[in-house]
Amino acid sequence: MSDREPIQAFYGPSSPWAYLGAERLYAIAERQETPLVLRPIRVIAENGGIPLRTRPQPRQDYHAVELARWSRHFGIPLNLAPKFYPCRTIETAAGAMITIQRAGLDAPAFSFAVQRALWAEERDIADVETLRKLAMDTVGEAGAQLITEPLAPDVRALWEGNLAEAQRIGIFGTPTYVYADELFWGQDRLAFLEHAIADAGQ
Repeated sequence: MSDREPIQAFYGPSSPWAYLGAERLYAIAERQETPLVLRPIRVIAENGGIPLRTRPQPRQDYHAVELARWSRHFGIPLNLAPKFYPCRTIETAAGAMITIQRAGLDAPAFSFAVQRALWAEERDIADVETLRKLAMDTVGEAGAQLITEPLAPDVRALWEGNLAEAQRIGIFGTPTYVYADELFWGQDRLAFLEHAIADAGQ
């Protein structure tokens, strides 16, 4: 087992940028033999984060342009106007990710399936039954049975703990990757994250 510090991935379950970066993040963790901890959060408004739908229209328009560019660049399918976005809630999906990770199951596989369901498959990730089907396909029945709504008190405590920690260390947008107390905001900074991990191992 690696003795390196873990990568902590703070991300919104419904963030298209987290979706576009997810597979590269997993590959970095594997190449660098570095543990990966998924820490789903929402936008941290207290630190200056601004939800997309509250931004001025020119910013929203350019956001769509950039998503289309990155989607084409990496060959990752992405619907710029998915049927179920903005999500009714992200708490249920976040709680499912937290629970599956805590159980020692393949949280990255489940998390990516949830992201792909929203951004490429027109599925409602606020729906418990949708999440259970995604869990069944990625981590099996044991994982599907862990998904509940509302969140169990201990799962809610972890969700709120993620938010509190993100606010404390200055995170405002997602995804933000943290390694050795250094923040890397955005999937376009993943190369810098890998450089930092590699440098730490020298």
